[in-house]
Amino acid sequence: MVMFLFLVVALAVVVGAVTLAVVGGGEGRGPLPDAAPERLRDALPADRPVARVDVDALRFPLAVRGYRMEDVDDALNRLAAELAERDARIADLESALAGPRTAAPGGPEGQRDAEGRLSMDKPLPGEHP
Repeated sequence: MVMFLFLVVALAVVVGAVTLAVVGGGEGRGPLPDAAPERLRDALPADRPVARVDVDALRFPLAVRGYRMEDVDDALNRLAAELAERDARIADLESALAGPRTAAPGGPEGQRDAEGRLSMDKPLPGEHP
């Protein structure tokens, strides 16, 4: 019975000492410093357009309740801006490509129908009718 009481008291002293050390009692150092929040390590590249491998490699650090909203918002804003830029570039290229197509006449080899296909009403140069 004496040994049991000794073990209980010793356990209480050890738990108390560990608790005081963790919460800042003891040597006057104060409480443990707050851990720095984990930050996004491999952000999207700033010096070139985002590629598929960049998005595949993107991993957000976990926060207390999920992901850090700031990191996710930054990545989504960057991707949205680049997608909008690419869409505008594609639209410009398509309109530039469509311009010469609509302006080009049917040419000597035939007339174009309403759908833009060539109709071969006229013989090709060098062909006999």
